[in-house]
Amino acid sequence: MIQLKEYTIPFVGLKQGLHRFKYEIDNTFFEHFEYDEFNAAAITIDLEFNKKATLLELEFKASGTVNVNCDVTNEPFDLPVEDDFFLVIKFGQEFNDENEELLIIPHGEYEVNVQQYIYELIVLGVPSKRVHPGVEDGTLQSDILEKLEELSPKEKNKETNDNEETDPRWDKLKNLLNDK
Repeated sequence: MIQLKEYTIPFVGLKQGLHRFKYEIDNTFFEHFEYDEFNAAAITIDLEFNKKATLLELEFKASGTVNVNCDVTNEPFDLPVEDDFFLVIKFGQEFNDENEELLIIPHGEYEVNVQQYIYELIVLGVPSKRVHPGVEDGTLQSDILEKLEELSPKEKNKETNDNEETDPRWDKLKNLLNDK
């Protein structure tokens, strides 16, 4: 993965306090990660970068839409994405990113690249099962939905179950349930 310059923040030249960064994310961003699950993406990342004397605090907020295919009908639709992530960067002897909310970088570092955190924020913000809103409320007309309805198992009527002959041993067991 190539580190993109626009996502590198040279914090050594920044004054202490709050700094804001804004990133517009589209499909070209995901091409660098070889991620092709989205048909299109239009996401805004607002990053609040708080520089303190001994650490850095980063708060990411993602909002926008990604165009994905429905898992039920394979119809493309725009799925809203809203997510946030808080990261603390401390300085230490060596690089350590084992904790997802804490990044330790060596004392000599003067910049931090945030593209991996933006990528993970967006990808993990999208639900694993993507269902078209028209499927949920019943307004989507699709050949696939009609075929699924046609092939779905039909419910048996209660009356047909009562008229069928059953094994008398089961009837005795059913009576045990009814005796309570």
